[in-house]
Amino acid sequence: MVLTLEQEQKLSPEIAQNLVQALQNLPIDAKEAVVDNNFIATSFFHALGFTLPERIPGFKTGDGGDKVDYALRHNTEDDIFLHNQNNPYVLVELKGRDINLTYESPTYNATVKQLKKYLLGNKCKTVQWGIITNSKHIQLFRKHGKVIYPATPCLEINAENIGEITYQIRNKIEHTSKALTVAVYNNKGGVGKTTTVINLAAVLTSHKKKVLVVDFDPNQRDLTDSLDIKPGTQPLYECLEDKRDLISLKQVIRPYTKTFKGGTNLSFDVIPVDDKLAQCDEDDLRKGFNFYSLRKKLEALKSDYDYILIDAPPNWRFFSISAVYAADVVLIPTKHNHIRSLQNAAVSIRQYIPQIQQVRQEKTQGLEWGAIALPIFFNGEKIADAARVNAKNAIDGIIKQVKQKYNFDLIPYFYPRYKPRNNKSIFELPSNAHIAYSTFEKIPAAYKSKVAYDYYSQLAKEYFLQ
Repeated sequence: MVLTLEQEQKLSPEIAQNLVQALQNLPIDAKEAVVDNNFIATSFFHALGFTLPERIPGFKTGDGGDKVDYALRHNTEDDIFLHNQNNPYVLVELKGRDINLTYESPTYNATVKQLKKYLLGNKCKTVQWGIITNSKHIQLFRKHGKVIYPATPCLEINAENIGEITYQIRNKIEHTSKALTVAVYNNKGGVGKTTTVINLAAVLTSHKKKVLVVDFDPNQRDLTDSLDIKPGTQPLYECLEDKRDLISLKQVIRPYTKTFKGGTNLSFDVIPVDDKLAQCDEDDLRKGFNFYSLRKKLEALKSDYDYILIDAPPNWRFFSISAVYAADVVLIPTKHNHIRSLQNAAVSIRQYIPQIQQVRQEKTQGLEWGAIALPIFFNGEKIADAARVNAKNAIDGIIKQVKQKYNFDLIPYFYPRYKPRNNKSIFELPSNAHIAYSTFEKIPAAYKSKVAYDYYSQLAKEYFLQ
């Protein structure tokens, strides 16, 4: 990331100069205490906008002995963070310059793992951001409920760019988007993507989350039809075509509301598809729209929702590419008894999603990472022990082949709790008759069946709710 001295003046000249001087004065092999005392606790935190009473060193993150190097939170008039030591907002894990934080180095991976553990501590449920740095590299992570994902690449720090990088990190922290955008995608049909979106929206709503779902599969339009949503007067096509921001996605949104006995209402919002989008062929779509059009439009809504769920089609063409580009994370349903769904999940994780990460980084001059894949799950099937063994043997073969051919490690995406010779558990969403037949009744299965509700609540808690 190359930035000019003029760019770094987005911080005040005095703060920017202090950052540069502090960084330049650090010994090349400065230990953690030196980096802390001479750079982090003096210039860097000040540049991020956190005063001394807004910082707690050695913050205890849980009931055990785990302590992160710093927790940060702005004070309010009657709530001084240093005194109350509750509701932290940012965690910072600090290393010395003698620790290599180059992306994907063993010590980088260990430090990221360490930070994620802290972020999920039971005293850190209010935390929204995490930072790792050794004053040579820095990376910002976003935490949304249980989801933790890179908000920036691992950036190399130097005197020329420290001001701009610090400003951009501060800007992200001070303007935290409320919504997590989730693309539900597998490059294979029949794995239950639409059913997942609808019922996940239903249970998140029951957990008092504000949810928007987007039907971005206009050729099948299953989500729109399953909820019996009628498009309004403003079609999605015209909104995406609008390059002057004259048409808001709010004009496309339609509500879905379920009224229960006793008068209780649960409601989430829907962006339905329209016929004009379905009629466009791939060449016309690529000529008339940008892959980042959906993300740009959704950005304006991220303060209105807790979750934005996008139903993406089972291919790697305009709509699915746009959905992944717009997302923060990608949720990948698979079938244990369908090898193609597992193989396609591997291709998506190894090839397609990294492609979009690269495009996002280029589009944002290296300041955004792009969507990451969440671990796969087995969706909507009853799994016998023998079938589970067969599925895991197939997965082991896929993991081995990808590692040998591409040097890409799929283990965290297929076995998120993996330990050597142990714990190859995969989240399973069982089958239920109400799930299968709910589309005929135009009601999410989670609103009709307690069993289905429990299943999708487990899914929400596994991936999203802390």
